Amino acid sequence: MATGLQAIFWDVDGTLAETELEGHRPAFNAAFAEAGLPWRWDRSTYLQLLAVGGGRERIASYLSAVEGEPPSPARLDSLVAAKQRHYKGLVGGGAIPLRDGVERLLRAANAAGLTQLIVTTSSRSAVQALMAGSMAADANVFSGWICGDDVARKKPDSEAYRRALEQTALAPQRVLVVEDSVQGLAAARGAQLTTLVTLSALSRHQASDSLATAAAVVDGLGTAERPATLVRGPACPGGIVTLSWLERLLSMP
Repeated sequence: MATGLQAIFWDVDGTLAETELEGHRPAFNAAFAEAGLPWRWDRSTYLQLLAVGGGRERIASYLSAVEGEPPSPARLDSLVAAKQRHYKGLVGGGAIPLRDGVERLLRAANAAGLTQLIVTTSSRSAVQALMAGSMAADANVFSGWICGDDVARKKPDSEAYRRALEQTALAPQRVLVVEDSVQGLAAARGAQLTTLVTLSALSRHQASDSLATAAAVVDGLGTAERPATLVRGPACPGGIVTLSWLERLLSMP
């Protein structure tokens, strides 16, 4: 594909699939129940907790707030391990489908020879579970993963995206990021990367002005049956996010 676009960096949770609400949140709650703890995170609580990047950090922050002191490393390890086990059980069987248009765009980019990389705050084991489940048919389109385990500072810090650039040896002007959240957008823009925000079930509740640095904002990637709605950005013909439209985003000033 002889264009300026050479790579797409994909966020995972909320971007490839609605894993935050239907996978991670129930897994946290199952881990708490297993440990005999009284807390259950409803949707509104979880939305607030997503301001903390990373599951381990989210548990530590919450326990510190409700108990008045940080949990011990051993206790935190136990809760994280239980949460990961429950998450694998939820997503490993493919129960959480990919978002509309994701498979189409993944395959189009692969056919065009673009580099595709996962860039996420999730653990490597969580990504592996998704790849074994809903992503099983398309897991091989990715040339690599940058996961929460690989960085010292998670999103909204830009470290993960800077590592992705180093790994691919590409200039930022040749990369398009697909994200779903304010935190992910901040991380990508911190690495000077053009970013498309595809609103998830959670980020639809975030203030629209917090997404002002995105090249465009849509409510999905679109299919013929369910075209995407453009929230902000250049006209998207037919409501279908295509490689040529991403190329246009990349060339915007």
